[in-house]
Amino acid sequence: MIDLRPVGYVIGLLIATLGAAMLFPMALDLATGNGHWQAFLQSAVITILAGALLALACANAARSLTVRQAFVLTTGVWVMLPLFGSLPFMLGEPGANLTDAVFEAMSGMTTTGATVFVGLDALPQGTNLWRGILQWLGGLGIVIVALIFLPVMKVGGMQFFRSEGFDTMGKILPRALDISAALIRIYIGLTLACVVSFLALGLSGFDAVVHALATVSTGGFSSYDASFAAFAGPAEYAAAVFMVLASLPFIRFVQLTQGSWLPFWRDPQVRAYLRWTGYVVAMIVAYRVLVLGAAPLTALREVLFNTVSIWSGTGFLSADVLGWGPFAFVLLMIAGFIGGCTSSTGCSVKVFRYLIVFEAVKTQIRRLLSPHAVQPVRYDGRPVDADIVNSVIVFFTLFVLSFGVLAVALSMTGLQTRTALTAAWTSIANIGPAWGAAVGQTGALHQFPDAAKWLMIAGMLVGRLELLSVYVLFTARFWGR
Repeated sequence: MIDLRPVGYVIGLLIATLGAAMLFPMALDLATGNGHWQAFLQSAVITILAGALLALACANAARSLTVRQAFVLTTGVWVMLPLFGSLPFMLGEPGANLTDAVFEAMSGMTTTGATVFVGLDALPQGTNLWRGILQWLGGLGIVIVALIFLPVMKVGGMQFFRSEGFDTMGKILPRALDISAALIRIYIGLTLACVVSFLALGLSGFDAVVHALATVSTGGFSSYDASFAAFAGPAEYAAAVFMVLASLPFIRFVQLTQGSWLPFWRDPQVRAYLRWTGYVVAMIVAYRVLVLGAAPLTALREVLFNTVSIWSGTGFLSADVLGWGPFAFVLLMIAGFIGGCTSSTGCSVKVFRYLIVFEAVKTQIRRLLSPHAVQPVRYDGRPVDADIVNSVIVFFTLFVLSFGVLAVALSMTGLQTRTALTAAWTSIANIGPAWGAAVGQTGALHQFPDAAKWLMIAGMLVGRLELLSVYVLFTARFWGR
């Protein structure tokens, strides 16, 4: 049997930390004279006490983690934190029921950005700030998980990024802690730079903070029902820049701060992501200008912002992308299925895995032409082990199957086909928007059946945690049976 005490100890500390974070929106509501601050105080007390008691109960456990415990910890964190993070939504405004509150919190923590709340403009500032904080914490958390835990667990080819000092979970990892600290500094620096940029472009202090939290985390929660259309103009360009930065490998930013520029510019992921984004933006702009007769500058601004938003998994919208025609919509759907780079806050399959698959296909073609030649799969000039290629292919297979099963399950709840497909797309790839008859005018999913919301909650969880790290928990062999 697996000793769950080390897992419980870490989760308890994180729950208590989440409770402490609730004091920020509480202070905001208190400072603005909004009585809603009491809901955050109650939630904070409950959360801090629960986390502290769990940590104390498991305090006598070893401080090391095995690989199996790492699997449990990774999923456990993303299950427990949204549950406690949903408390302010139930105890205060908007007074959501359990399903809606957990949906909103899970959407925030997984940086999906889909919302079931309407009337965002009228919500207390503390509530909208809390939604932004959930995303920001989730974005930082997934970067650390992608760099430290997933490579060790060999999830979907992530072991390719394992570096010295990450070979075992059987000890405290000083190198992992050092890298985590560096990532936190980069993450905070990008967030502050985004806030300053938004302020310089005319956003209020509150709007700048909330939307910077959502932008850098590629979360997409807005404090307005109109989403980013409320700031149409130069702010879209600034947001696009920071969404792109947040979709690039954070470990490269750490290297940049240490004076090493070469790894950033040579990273195949970075080059491919920027190149592919440019191609799609150019094609959609050309289509809108030449076929639909749109004004070139307006088309460029809207297409750049919304394409980057969907590609990165942020999910902000500033225009009706359905009005761009089927050609543009299909390209945006494909972009959502690609996602950002590995070890970024971006979502979906990730550019790295597509590059591995492309290289594997090219290698197989070369082997057919020269069957006696040694033709290893290479990435960035380095040979890729067969187990990494196999795990990437398994990930692709599971991703497609998961998307298909989720779409069918959603349609069985009564959703129309397009609604079910886009809802499965937005949840399993952690993108944000959905389209269809059951989607509200503001893009909110409050009209979805509760069964559909819980299915999407599950989809957001497994999609954010790279599928395999969750699915393995449902095997008897994992638990030693």
